Amino acid sequence: MTTKVMHGKESGQALIELSFALVILCVFVCGIIDFGRAIYDVQVMKNLVGEGSSMASRGTTLGNTVTTVTADAGKDLSMSTAGCVMVTAITNMGGGTIQVTGQSSGGGISCTSKVGCLKGQGSCGSSTATLPALAVTTLTSEVTGSTIYATEIFYNFHTITPITALLGSSVMPSQFYAVAYY
Repeated sequence: MTTKVMHGKESGQALIELSFALVILCVFVCGIIDFGRAIYDVQVMKNLVGEGSSMASRGTTLGNTVTTVTADAGKDLSMSTAGCVMVTAITNMGGGTIQVTGQSSGGGISCTSKVGCLKGQGSCGSSTATLPALAVTTLTSEVTGSTIYATEIFYNFHTITPITALLGSSVMPSQFYAVAYY
């Protein structure tokens, strides 16, 4: 039986290889943690916007809907410090015209609706709504005065690991957005 004798040149080779492997492993673990959190947060947001639009369409006031959605986010999203909930009512005015007729928002960050704004609020000069084609077709085919409710959530996402420092800030978006129409 022969035994291998380690020469002085090879004594630190395993330690160097292990350090490279650990760095790569740490990057993977950090990525898994933060990407997993991001996927979870997006799923929570999708559920919240659906519930918010559903509540508003069943007659809950826009302000109460915002309060409920913000509270339902709980500790998962902490909307009171890192997010914004906006509920918008879009009404068929007849003749193919749709307009924002009501809007309420709340949360810890300022946000501007991607759906539209209520004329006269802030710097809003027009109540024209921007909806997906299917929502426009559906709303304009309904009787005049019909309303669709859109709930939007904006959320500032912060990583808890140094993954963005290692790979750059373009790896993960800093703000998530979700919207649902009912």
